[in-house]
Amino acid sequence: MRRGIITALLIIGCYILQSTVFPAIAFAEIVPNLLIVVTAACGFMWGDRTGLAVGFVSGLLADIFSGDAIGMHAMIYMYIGYLNGKFNGIFFPEDIKLPMALILISDLFYGLFTYLLLFMMRSRFAFPFYFMNIILPEIVYTILVTLLLYPIILWIYNRLEKH
Repeated sequence: MRRGIITALLIIGCYILQSTVFPAIAFAEIVPNLLIVVTAACGFMWGDRTGLAVGFVSGLLADIFSGDAIGMHAMIYMYIGYLNGKFNGIFFPEDIKLPMALILISDLFYGLFTYLLLFMMRSRFAFPFYFMNIILPEIVYTILVTLLLYPIILWIYNRLEKH
């Protein structure tokens, strides 16, 4: 129960930061995807079911407030959380390489699926432009912010595991 409440507060806090603070410090209108960081981190820290649930809530939150089709982000985030949860068995809290690699791959997965579902389906085939100007900068910015956010999530994880 305690972990669920804290995770919900973490999701809401990251969404608020992502939608209010980071647009003010955006680079070329690119904002880091904090919900990917939370979804991936909860997945590989607590397992595939928790990752799936966190991904669903994060994606649904993004869907409700973004104005896009309801369920699209929820589906993408659910897959990300579930697949990251499969790495729970090899997750070691003191090693940052695996979390950084998984978050990078998760953000790439998110960018590719977003392109596929939102742009390519509407006959917009400018993938090299989209990749170089949106996907790649978002990945870099998300990884840089992950260096600051991940230790906080790890601290919360360690505190919850002690209880």
